[in-house]
Amino acid sequence: MHAARLTGALAALLLCPAIALGQGAATLPAKPVQIIVPNAPGGGPDLIARLIAPRLGEALRQNVIVENRASANGIAGTEFAARAAADGSVIAMGNAGTHAINASLYRKLPYDPLRDFAAITEVASAPLVIVAHPAVPAKSVKELIALAKRQPGKLNIAVAGATGELAGNAIKLHGGVDMKNIPFKGGVPATISVVSGETDLTLTNYVAVAKLIEAGRLRVLGVTSARRSAQLPEVPTVAENGLDGYDHQLWYGMFVPARTPAAMVQACTGRCRALSACPRPASAWKPPGTR
Repeated sequence: MHAARLTGALAALLLCPAIALGQGAATLPAKPVQIIVPNAPGGGPDLIARLIAPRLGEALRQNVIVENRASANGIAGTEFAARAAADGSVIAMGNAGTHAINASLYRKLPYDPLRDFAAITEVASAPLVIVAHPAVPAKSVKELIALAKRQPGKLNIAVAGATGELAGNAIKLHGGVDMKNIPFKGGVPATISVVSGETDLTLTNYVAVAKLIEAGRLRVLGVTSARRSAQLPEVPTVAENGLDGYDHQLWYGMFVPARTPAAMVQACTGRCRALSACPRPASAWKPPGTR
């Protein structure tokens, strides 16, 4: 995860609620504010939400609680946030999967990422890393593809969300290989399955697996962005391993139910515009990949 993008977005986000309240745009109900994370504890979205919560609570002068509602591809937790009271007491932690890719994967998605939500701000963006169990005899994506061609259908990928699934499927498609997807309810369960040897590899956020890579419990094979990651400059991209044009990244954003009073959302938007650190104000930000 790129620290500069994360820090700047958080600064804007944490100031926005205070400005909205100060302008009298809307008054939050006298109950704790919930940040709904549709993933298991310990993963990227959960870590970001728990960084935000204390400072947001100070700004609002209310308790802010992070609630994990893990489910496949974050669907159940995101639907819960979409149907929640639109009074400022519920904030959804969304990502490229929940608010863009899912709409293309599921014919009957129980929420509409555009109709049911108002976007507040982008919080962070980052490439994924491809990590494998040390027993997998591959040290790069090129070697992984060669191995999968020799053993079609034998290797499996622990899938933690729609972004990882799409990025993994793109490798399989362009590499012309057969690897099986095994779904999990979040990045942590998926990572644990690779560390234990239950599955062979996964695509996830570097922050969530950095210690495991350093300890030698996972081997990093590549990064999914078009350019190498500043955090892993020695690790080649997937594109460098023969899949020209490959570029998949994960973004995180904050959303509220669409029926939230416009004055509250607009007050936040105005403040975000005034802060150069804010990547994109809500009025200008359409989540990448949405239809």
